Amino acid sequence: MDTYLNTRKRFNTKTLVYLSLLIALSFVGAQIKVFGSIALDALPAFFAALFLGPVAGAIVGAIGHLLTAMTSGFQFTVLIHILIALCMAGVCWVVGFLNGKINLVLNCLVGILLNGVVATYISVIAMQYIGIIPSANIMFMTLIVPLSLTSTFNVVVAAVIYKVVKNKVKLY
Repeated sequence: MDTYLNTRKRFNTKTLVYLSLLIALSFVGAQIKVFGSIALDALPAFFAALFLGPVAGAIVGAIGHLLTAMTSGFQFTVLIHILIALCMAGVCWVVGFLNGKINLVLNCLVGILLNGVVATYISVIAMQYIGIIPSANIMFMTLIVPLSLTSTFNVVVAAVIYKVVKNKVKLY
């Protein structure tokens, strides 16, 4: 199954409208804070990755995280949040890339692990490296549970919505 943005066709108006809508929904999700700057902004990004493809997922994921960070006051500095946005873009890209290549449940597990564990580890190592936190291990242990639970919610709900609409909405 090849998604629209995986093809060599240019973005059309309908696709750009979907992207805009999903970015707006990311902003709404950014207002629903779970723990500090952890919010529900990633749900539209994972849906974009599954429905529109890896590029769209990466765009919505990065912008969505930056919106959450902005509305939380960039708690870990702008530099760290740019790194987290890049991680989010990468995770969403992978989920979009794997869509149709592997089972959706397995793809969800990949997204949850990459977003909840790997991206968290990368972020806390960067925070320790630039001196924001004294111990990456303590911060990792503090963030792993809320990030993994939120990631699970975001990915699973996005996958359920995708399964419901994938054959009912035409992109072109």
